[in-house]
Formats: sequence, structure tokens, C-alpha cells
Amino acid sequence: MLANATRRSTRDILRIFVSGRMLAALLMGFSSGLPLLLATGSVLQAWLKESGVDLGTIGLFALVGLPYTLKFLWAPLLDRFAPISGMGRRRGWLLLIQIALIAAIAGIGLTDPKLSLPLVTLAALLAAFFSASQDIVIDAYRRESLADDEQGLGASFYVNGYRVGMLLASGGGLILADFIPFQAVYGVMAIAMLPGLLTTLLCVEPLVSDGTPRTLREAVVAPFVEYFSRHDAALILLFVLLYKVGEMMASQMTTPFYLDLGFTKTEIGAIVKLFGFWATVVGGLMGGVLMLRLGLYRALWLFGVLQAIGLTGFVILARLGHSLPGLALAITSENLFSGMATTAYVAFMATLTNRKFTATQYALLSSLMGIPRVVVNTPTGYLAGWLGWEGFFLFCMVATVPGLWLLTRFRAWMEADSRTA
Repeated sequence: MLANATRRSTRDILRIFVSGRMLAALLMGFSSGLPLLLATGSVLQAWLKESGVDLGTIGLFALVGLPYTLKFLWAPLLDRFAPISGMGRRRGWLLLIQIALIAAIAGIGLTDPKLSLPLVTLAALLAAFFSASQDIVIDAYRRESLADDEQGLGASFYVNGYRVGMLLASGGGLILADFIPFQAVYGVMAIAMLPGLLTTLLCVEPLVSDGTPRTLREAVVAPFVEYFSRHDAALILLFVLLYKVGEMMASQMTTPFYLDLGFTKTEIGAIVKLFGFWATVVGGLMGGVLMLRLGLYRALWLFGVLQAIGLTGFVILARLGHSLPGLALAITSENLFSGMATTAYVAFMATLTNRKFTATQYALLSSLMGIPRVVVNTPTGYLAGWLGWEGFFLFCMVATVPGLWLLTRFRAWMEADSRTA
């Protein structure tokens, strides 16, 4: 991959940047990000709260998001079967799932939390299930349709599309709800899924030279056997868990940190909107372009170091106290370098998958991504109270070291693979 990447001229990079493959990655990312907060997040929570549902019950709705964690359980079915003759394995599943997802989102709008909370729960669970299933197929499509050295740029387009989709659902959905009923909001958001459906109809089915699973047993068992037969298989999984753990821990406590320093919610929201969102978008695109020059190993290392350095903005802010320029620096540096690291991280997971079992292996790896967010983030409040804010963010910086150390263990085979790419 590295050798292949270094041959990319500026003209080649520009041609890839404006290609239909990258546009498809962007639009598919938008389709993945839009449903999340409609089924499990802020939009549904706001509707439930407005309808008089108690806070305990609203908290329990987090369980609706379980399909995102368990999606590897049915991913083998999406690897094994091609449901629509002539459309191919990925496009066929994507078309069916997106139609079902649009219906499920519209279906939430046909319910009413005041009349039947179980019906709302069922509709939201269906939307989450089809949304998670869509993620499985889109991840597999992106992996199979892009060359190895294009995975980073493709990931940046996908992630930025995902963020725009989430922004439309959360910000746009809540603003709309001030003017129209929540039922109508869900109808509008169902219509907003149509660009993704159109992308599925117009894109090209990727060719998979490795073939596809011939039996359901092969689709279920072989992906795990194939993965764990590799050199450093267990260490790679540990790296997936640790690479972004310091950044995740820091992110968990940023809002309490800002409020503790005396920033108002308006100040925080304005800085995040003006600097944070765009820094993340720019960071993702920069990361994708740089990966075409650097190759995956060097990008993971460089972006991982920058991700740790970006946390120094919080250490500086802890010393400055209430300072709007300091807040802008902290948010911009963290989001910019985190966006770069996320691009390389997602690309790395894509290249780990065998194209014959892409859906299953990628679903397993992406499920593992969420474990640190739940397990490691749990004690962050106690750590911040014990270490103080400056000490806590220094600890988060140190927490990035194990992942970077593990990365050095992979250098030999990653660069050997790059020379044969």
C-alpha cells in the first residue's frame, strides 16, 4: 500500500477526489448518519420528553440501539445471499434495506408516545435494526469498491457524510419540531433518505475476485477462522480497542469541563458550531488526502501522535480558565486531529477484512469500536475528580501510548503488504 500510495501524482489524487466512488461514499455516509438520532437519540428523546414520558423510561430507550452493537450476528446472511437477481449482493441488499428503513422512519411518525409507548418502541427498534443493517452493507460496499490506498479518502468522505446526516437529523429535526408536529418531522426525514436510495440504484456493484461464501455455514464460520489464522490477530483486535481510547475518554468529559470553567451553554454551542464541526470535516479530508501520499502505517502513526498532541489544548485551557480563544483552540485542535485519526482508523479496519467476508468481518470490528466508549469511559468522572482537569487530560494523552506501541509491532507486515499491493 505504501509503495502504491507514493506513486500517486497530484493529478491522480485530484481525479480520485472528484470521482463517482467518493461521491457514493459521501452520500452513503449521509444515509448512515441520518437515522441514528431519529431511532435512538436526541430527536426521539425530545419527542418522548414533550409527550410527558418520565426520564427513567427515556433512559431505557438507549436499549433500542442494541442492533448497532449486535449487527455482526446477522451480517453473515448479507455476505451469503444476493436477494435481487441482477443487482448484485451489495446493491440488492441495500435497496431492500433502505426501502424498509424509509418505511420504518415514517412508521415512527405514525405512532404517538401518549397513546402507545410499546408501539413507539417497536417502530424505533425496527428503524434501528434496518439502520444497523444498512451500515453493514455500506461498509462492505465501500471496502469492495475502493482500492486499498483509496480507503482513507473514502473513509473521510463517508465519515463527513455521516456527520452531515446526523446534523440534519439532530439540529434540523429539532428546529423543525418547533414549527411542525414530531410526526411530520419523521415524514420529512423519511423523504431525506431518498438520495441514498437513488445512490444505490445508480452506483455500480463492486467486483469481488475472491468469490462469495457458497454455504451459510461458510458465511458464519469461515470469516472468524480466516481472521484468527492471521499473524498478530489478537494484537490487532487489541489495537482496535486502544487506538482512540485516550480521545474517547477526553471527549466523555469535555462538556462538564467547559461548564466547570464557567463557560455558558451558548458559548460552548457557538464555538463547537463555528470551529468544532468544520475542524472535524477538514481533518477528515486532510487525513484522507495525506494517506494517499503516506500510506496506511505512517498515517496511523502520524495521526495517532497528532491526536495525542491535540489533547494539549484542554491542558492549556485548564490553566487559562474562562478564555474564549482558549476554548476555540482546544475544540479546534482536538477535532482536527481526531478527524484525521478517525479516517486512518476506519481505513485500517477496512483493509483488515477479507473481501469474501467483508460484511461479517467489518461488522465485528466496528462493533468492537464501541466497547471502549462504554467500558473505559465509565470511570472518567471519578478520574477527573481525583486528578483534577489538567491531570485528567494529561492522563488521556498517556492513554494513547499503548495503541501507538502496538502499532509498531505491525510495521513489518504492514509495509510488506504495501510493497505487494
